[in-house]
Amino acid sequence: MKVKTRRLWLVLHIMSASAWIGIDVLVAVLVAAGMLGDSASRRGLAYQALGTFVWWPMLTSGLICLVTGVVLGLGTKWRLFRYRWVVVKIVLNVGLCTLILLALRPSMPVVTTYGEAVAAGMPASIGATSLFMPPIVSLTALTLATVLSVYKPWGRLVRRSSPGPGP
Repeated sequence: MKVKTRRLWLVLHIMSASAWIGIDVLVAVLVAAGMLGDSASRRGLAYQALGTFVWWPMLTSGLICLVTGVVLGLGTKWRLFRYRWVVVKIVLNVGLCTLILLALRPSMPVVTTYGEAVAAGMPASIGATSLFMPPIVSLTALTLATVLSVYKPWGRLVRRSSPGPGP
């Protein structure tokens, strides 16, 4: 891969990962606002925003991050399955995207409905503290992926075998 092309893909990769991290921070802020807001209408609005607008930008940035990471892996010396740190990053990304689809997305209509009930003045009926778990898990995994990108630990998955003596 040419240097200019690699740099473009790297910028896209960093931007999508940054967006993903920012969305996770937004989720944490909306959960905190929903739990600690000074009025029922603000708390309800935070939950409604969380339920309506969070999962699809998060999944989009995660998938862009995955695609750009795969392109970078295929086009650079790191490859996709040559180094442990690259494999761990791929597993983290696929795992988080799967969690978004299978765990986060299906619960968002419930969160939206809950926000509408809170805004209408109804008493809390679900444990909103469980909503802190997705941003904690995701931010931890994305921080690990960032550290792996910088430090590149662990070496190769499979060492090249040295050629033995000839026949």
